Amino acid sequence: EDVEVSLGEGPVPSYDKRGGKKGGLLDLEISGVPATDLCAILSVYFVQGSMNLSRIALSLFLKDDLNLSPAQASLIESSSYIPWTVKPIYGFLSDSLPLNGYKRKSYLQICGILNSIAWLFFAYYVNSPALATVAIVGSAVGTACSDVVVDSIVVERSRDQETAGTLQSLCWMSYATGGIISSFFSGKLVENMGSRGVFKLTALVPLLTFLFSFVLHEERIKGSESKKPLASRIGSQTKRLAAAVKQPAILYPVIFIFIFQATPNPEGAFFFFKTEKLGFSPDFLGQVNFVSRVAMLLGIGFYNRSLKRVPLRTVFLWVIIVGFLLGSTQLLLISGYNRTLGISDEIFALGDSAVLTVLGQLSFMPLLVLAAQICPEGVEATLFATLMSILNSGSFIGTSLGASLTQLFGVTSENFDNMFSLVSTCLLLQLVPLMFLKLVPDDLTSEE
Repeated sequence: EDVEVSLGEGPVPSYDKRGGKKGGLLDLEISGVPATDLCAILSVYFVQGSMNLSRIALSLFLKDDLNLSPAQASLIESSSYIPWTVKPIYGFLSDSLPLNGYKRKSYLQICGILNSIAWLFFAYYVNSPALATVAIVGSAVGTACSDVVVDSIVVERSRDQETAGTLQSLCWMSYATGGIISSFFSGKLVENMGSRGVFKLTALVPLLTFLFSFVLHEERIKGSESKKPLASRIGSQTKRLAAAVKQPAILYPVIFIFIFQATPNPEGAFFFFKTEKLGFSPDFLGQVNFVSRVAMLLGIGFYNRSLKRVPLRTVFLWVIIVGFLLGSTQLLLISGYNRTLGISDEIFALGDSAVLTVLGQLSFMPLLVLAAQICPEGVEATLFATLMSILNSGSFIGTSLGASLTQLFGVTSENFDNMFSLVSTCLLLQLVPLMFLKLVPDDLTSEE
């Protein structure tokens, strides 16, 4: 869809309170959103995607420096989901408790600093699984809270279908772009700087959130609104949130996607298999990561162009079925049969990662547009945070189940005899959501 660019002739409601002469660069609008606001929004998503810079370094650090097993490493990495499962708390704070008179800017600034400190702590002080967990959780708190705040800003600017669709697409393209750039260098940087060196570099990235927050238009809250007791404000927010989440159009799809996200994920064991058994280097793992991020961007574009009018139930049905069939090709890599077919391990891993990433993005985009459209004014951060918290709770359960199955099947950094059985079990369990497809209305689409 076309993106309109214009210079506002009059004042911009809610966010142009600075006064002064109109019509300048700072009053430029893109699809009805002030350009400076859009820059601030997209910068936060770009930073979130760019945090992918430390993904390979973190996995290798847990495996090589802390000498953890696949199951232990998976559990520690899954701790990053914990702050994302309590996102409504950040939403309540952002919507109900202004800091220095601001509901959004102040929180973004704090989040940027906290995230940076967490990675510096990782770079200089982490030498045990417990400290690693503290650093991972600290970083995730900064990222999750900033995600809540920026989502609420997006929702505040998404009061019509066209703006909502455009903003959501731009946001996730910005996220994917940050992921593409960071993943391209992630493997090479580990080889040249070591894991701790990459952690130091990663600490610089969240500072962009801090800096760009200053260009966000936000009216400072004064008077009786900011003095209203916190308990009263939280009570009011809770009532409005309860009324919003009772809407079947959003409640039922969220329940289904929670189940979808909660299926076991053997990703941790697969990382050990690729590095220890197949001998993939950090540089090549970075290339796989890079291909996945490019595929994410392609998935967003394909959804935006072709699937907005397709019923959600149909989208999820085919994502599950095709995901199972294509995911089963991982068994070829484990058994080595791909080499019998004349396909190297490296080429097979690249293609498999790209296709599965596209499928994952196609299952996630519809919910984001729906959530933005049904959020009532004044409870934006809380409701959107609740929806995303449910999804991340599912991801946490899925990763934890994957770690438990890895332990159950006896897969270690030296023993991959039961890797085929582990992945086969996870693939079969990924079909379970098919039994819950009726939770998604058969006529519900992203554009309704």
